[in-house]
This record gives sequence, C-alpha cells and structure tokens, in this order.
Amino acid sequence: MARGRVIEESVLVDAPPSVVFAILTDPRQHARIDGSGTVRGNIRGPERLTAGSQFGVDMRMFGLPYRIRNRVVEFEPDRLIAWRHFGGHRWRYRLVPQGRGTSVTESFDMTTSPWPARVVIALLGQRRRNRRSIPATLQRLKHAAEADAAEQR
Repeated sequence: MARGRVIEESVLVDAPPSVVFAILTDPRQHARIDGSGTVRGNIRGPERLTAGSQFGVDMRMFGLPYRIRNRVVEFEPDRLIAWRHFGGHRWRYRLVPQGRGTSVTESFDMTTSPWPARVVIALLGQRRRNRRSIPATLQRLKHAAEADAAEQR
C-alpha cells in the first residue's frame, strides 16, 4: 500500500460475517452506520449491492448538501465489498471470520485516485476526518450487527 494513501482500522464484531455483510450490502443502512455524519437517508439504488451495482447517496459536508454516485468495484459475498465514485478512491470493507464473530477492516484507499482528486482530498482535510470517522463507523457497524445477530437468535 502506498504510504499515506490508505487509512484503515479494524474491529471485532460479535456477529457472523453474513450479518455484517447484509448491513454493508444494503445501501439504505449506510446512514445507520456512518460515523462521519455526512451520509443522509435518501439512497437510490438496489436493495442489495452486488458486483457492479450503482447507488446514489445524499451527503452533507461543511453544511453543504451534495449527491454522490458510487459503483461497487470489489465484491466477495460475506468477505469483501468496496465502492468508489468519480474521485476514484475506494471505501473497502474486509470481513474475516474470527470464531463466532467477524474481524472487520474498513479502509479509505486513495491509491486509485488521480492526483487532482488527492489534492482536493488533502485541501478539504479529508484524511484527518477519515482517521476520526472510520473508527466511529466501525463502532456503529459493530453495534448494528450485534443487535441484528441478537434478533436472529
């Protein structure tokens, strides 16, 4: 990985990979787990994401609303999902079974972004924000998946 271009954190979730993956592949649940406070509830796209799926999200940053369109670019059921938008960077979630639970690693990967997008990300302070919001997202995902798993028991 290119130094400084990938930000990632991990968390252990007391839920099977299938439960975690069900949340990640349902774009309508992304606001439920968003730790950045930027994802809004108006989601356009399929109920379940698969390889190549596209989905739109209403966002808000610095008090300004905007819409973003994403495409799923990596997909392995119950193991991996990643999406990107026109800026080229990827949001990736890797799931690894750990006993009865799941180790989840979220990453913000700028290695696929063209340099103008990386400059904009730097100017907006997005790396610093992502270093704070990724752990928050993972904690929200952990709580959501553990609650969903408890309901299924």
